[in-house]
Amino acid sequence: MKLISAIIKPFKLDDVREALSEIGVAGITATEVKGFGRQKGHTELYRGAEYVVDFLPKVKVEIAIADDLTDRVIEAITNAAQTGKIGDGKIFVYELEQAIRIRTGETGQDAL
Repeated sequence: MKLISAIIKPFKLDDVREALSEIGVAGITATEVKGFGRQKGHTELYRGAEYVVDFLPKVKVEIAIADDLTDRVIEAITNAAQTGKIGDGKIFVYELEQAIRIRTGETGQDAL
């Protein structure tokens, strides 16, 4: 099993969710986060004063999947989240050692 964690732009969340649903992903977890990479933030104007926004709003999407879906999920996220501009985000893939469904006690891929 794999845990895929993707950091994307907030306005791309619905597109990513729809793309994942189309390939049969049963569930995702989305968290609002803040961060920066190569963007290094930006300068904004508020009431005539300039200030620097260091941390930009992002969404972290986490998906626990079976090994055989990994490439399809990565492709779906990449295609749905890509704008071609800096700050599109990153995808991280982790080995998932164990999953347990609390309600039924199912373990492993059955819990997904």
